[in-house]
Amino acid sequence: MSDTSGSHAGTATAEKAQIKQSEAAEDAVHDNATLKPSNTPGPPPNGGAIAWLHVLGSFMLYFNTWGIQNAFGVFQTYYESRTLFHESSSNISWIGSVGSFMLLFAGLLVGPIFDRGYLRTLLLLGSFMVVFGHMMLSLCHTYWEVVLAQGFVIGIGTGCLFVPCVAIIPQYFSTRIGLALGVAVSGSALGGVIYPIVLYQLIGRIGFPWAVRVIGFIALGTLLVPIMTMKLRVKPPKARALLDWSAFVDFPYMFFVLNTLLAYIGLFVVLFYLSYYADEQDIADTELAFYLVPIFNAASIFGRMIPNALASRFGALNLLVPAVLSSGTLMLCMMAVHSEGAVIVMALLFGFMSGALIGLVPLCFVGFTNDKSKIGTRVGMGYAMSALGVLAAGPASGAILGQNKPLNWRGLWIFCGVLSLISGVGYGAVRVIKYGPKLSVKA
Repeated sequence: MSDTSGSHAGTATAEKAQIKQSEAAEDAVHDNATLKPSNTPGPPPNGGAIAWLHVLGSFMLYFNTWGIQNAFGVFQTYYESRTLFHESSSNISWIGSVGSFMLLFAGLLVGPIFDRGYLRTLLLLGSFMVVFGHMMLSLCHTYWEVVLAQGFVIGIGTGCLFVPCVAIIPQYFSTRIGLALGVAVSGSALGGVIYPIVLYQLIGRIGFPWAVRVIGFIALGTLLVPIMTMKLRVKPPKARALLDWSAFVDFPYMFFVLNTLLAYIGLFVVLFYLSYYADEQDIADTELAFYLVPIFNAASIFGRMIPNALASRFGALNLLVPAVLSSGTLMLCMMAVHSEGAVIVMALLFGFMSGALIGLVPLCFVGFTNDKSKIGTRVGMGYAMSALGVLAAGPASGAILGQNKPLNWRGLWIFCGVLSLISGVGYGAVRVIKYGPKLSVKA
């Protein structure tokens, strides 16, 4: 009898041990699945420490991509002083146009590379180029040297970082993606506040070369955050073609890209010339003219966060249409701005509306992509095509402005304002085509 009970006890103990081993094995598999990208990882967590760490990493990537490019208005005003070299306004704006163009156009290659799982490679390469480009810019003395360092090296570096900071968020968020992306995108606005202030404050104290090096060191420190925290959660099961050819026959997607191209022309005219306008027209002193760029970008923090947070409820496209129409109207109103108070108010309003444009567009690209495994490719293609507008913005506006005084500021504001209004109407047409005419529909 005792032998029988002892046998049953031994069997029960063995079964318990097997169950514990099985549970431990399942836990180990679960832990490994959270550390390595998977083809079938399950639904996004929509929160938790890991997910919000990726929002922080994306925030720092935005800080050092659009944050750097949004600060070009300060560089434009400094270069216009002819301290470093002597070039026309149109030629100077080529520097910022090339940099912003490369940020967006690089997505054509970066998107598919991201989809193939090379996130860490992109982060390391992009971070190196951004920091190296600033160090080389600090050594420049001629126009073409600046174009190469600031336009191409920094531009390509930011391009390597931009697609990952957009495409990584949908891997960790679905229902709260608007809020998460809004918080991440606000990093570009904060960068656009900090970098211009650092540059302006340090140029007079330690000179332009060391001021630029300090910016490079700030970029290095902040880029270590995404390098250490970001990991792919979803990896496509197989390598994909460089382009998603189905996108070219997706009419709503292509029409949306065309309107984004036009909207970016108007936006970048303001980014490049708002500060210089206040300085050249004696509306504000040199110090206030420089500070218009961080004022603009400070307001855009709210323009990035508030609309994106509301997008989950109302729809990104529903908010993008009035934002772009309002921005175009403000550009036309710039013709009547001739005082310090007015230009500050316009900088604040422009900042908020531009923040909505920058923050809502990537959310719309996600919405126009039904196959979420193609997000990187679709986002990269969309921004690459939209980049043509960025490339055209600076030189075209510089040519309209002219070289002989009085400069044609009226023509410049009409140019960017009309294009922005056309873009806003086009966005409205895209919304009707894809989602129908009812205003109550979330789009």
